[in-house]
Amino acid sequence: MRVLLAEDMQLLRGSLVSLLHQEADIEVVAEVARGDDILPLALRTEPDLALIDIGLPGMDGLSAAAQLHQQLPSCRCLIVTSLGWPGNIRRALEAHASGFLLKDTPPDQLVLAMRKVMAGERVIDSELAVSALESTPSPFTPREAEVLRCAAEGAPPQEIAEQLHLELSTVRNYLSKVVTKSGARNRVDTIRIALQEGWI
Repeated sequence: MRVLLAEDMQLLRGSLVSLLHQEADIEVVAEVARGDDILPLALRTEPDLALIDIGLPGMDGLSAAAQLHQQLPSCRCLIVTSLGWPGNIRRALEAHASGFLLKDTPPDQLVLAMRKVMAGERVIDSELAVSALESTPSPFTPREAEVLRCAAEGAPPQEIAEQLHLELSTVRNYLSKVVTKSGARNRVDTIRIALQEGWI
């Protein structure tokens, strides 16, 4: 099994490499610390499996997994993260990831999950799967979600208005509505909740 490992924390990445080197049938063929390095390196090394963290600089791991599925569909993806939010699980499935595990998974379970994924199975932590199924559906209209997504990317209201061809007052109205609908304290809190729940 040829493995690409994407993890920005050097100590953790080194520990995973050491762990995987103990398995006679696993070879780590590539290591990256940035999400935007995953696809170019995968195209060069052609791994069978990519172990990907979500919170990577350059590009988040879920976006990189989606790219990898499109450009190198023979490579399966296993997301290993500390961010077990329902929204992340849904995004991982939309990106065609074959598995989703938390970083506190015991090492032997990680290796077993890798082998299951290579055998064509889908591996998702059972508690995480239940929380994803029980999560609340989005209270936002598509337009409200689009405006909030722009705000989450750091765009100020004026820029959002220009980007979406809306009046500034309309953008402010949408931003006010999403705060109310989410039950949040403010816009930052709304973005946090919406990301965790997978609403944006």
